[in-house]
Amino acid sequence: MKSKLANMKTLLIVNPFSQGGKSARLADKAMRYLKDKQFKFDTAFTKEFEDAFLLSVKANMDSYENIIAVGGDGTINKVINGFYDSEGNRISNSRFGVIYTGTSPDFCRSYGISTNVIKASDAIIKMKSVNIPIGRIQFCKIQNSKDLSMIKYFACCANIGLGASLARKANSGIRASMGDFFGTLVSLLQLLAAYKGTDYSVALDSKNSKYSNVTNLSIGITAYIASGIKVHRKNNITDDKFYILKTANVRLTNIHKLLKGIYSGKEFVNTPLLSIEYAAKIEIFMNDIHPDVEFDGDPAGYL
Repeated sequence: MKSKLANMKTLLIVNPFSQGGKSARLADKAMRYLKDKQFKFDTAFTKEFEDAFLLSVKANMDSYENIIAVGGDGTINKVINGFYDSEGNRISNSRFGVIYTGTSPDFCRSYGISTNVIKASDAIIKMKSVNIPIGRIQFCKIQNSKDLSMIKYFACCANIGLGASLARKANSGIRASMGDFFGTLVSLLQLLAAYKGTDYSVALDSKNSKYSNVTNLSIGITAYIASGIKVHRKNNITDDKFYILKTANVRLTNIHKLLKGIYSGKEFVNTPLLSIEYAAKIEIFMNDIHPDVEFDGDPAGYL
């Protein structure tokens, strides 16, 4: 029995450069499998990082019913952004899919999507689907410029502070040589040794707060946010709320306790070192000391 999806217009947006080129071989394996199963699809290859976004926008405008990201978390993010306009409206009724060929499958882990390209391809053929919440983020592309404010979307997590610095450092090549988990962990330890906390003015659902001596703020949706770091989200928290995971007052003497807390994925009692709150709308105001912003694993801009 043929899947209904086989009769629909489907586009695979392929990033062949993930994993230093290994992605191309995995993508080829998936495409050969889909063809063997007589699954019809079109293919578009990215040449530059922004291409995945532009191809996704065009695919949504061209009435593709299924748009599949073939790549890592960065490719997933770019393709998802192509589904929305600047006001947060869906451009079309297209469905989003993933065949993962990257290095840090936080999105896939969070939603139970197989990182095996054959199993992921089978899930697409069988029309397995789930609704997912998406975060809307507004930030500046260039530091201190109020004229270049832009709106984007993310599926996993945004980080302010150390997390953004970590993304820049880990993405510079250390993960390629040491692997995702150890490369990120080594980068984290190197940064923690010299990183100085700062204060942030924050509004959670319009309620103002001041966070002191903060190392990092993670504003997220998914359980997995970066290279093995797992957040326990309380069961009674609805999908329309983000968690904001705050790390503060970090010292050499409590780094071990912090790492244990953020990698365990277990529920914890809020402390001055590590705490979690929930809100549907979160505002973090400009900070000149650590203004960096990243989301879904890639540096993006500034507060």
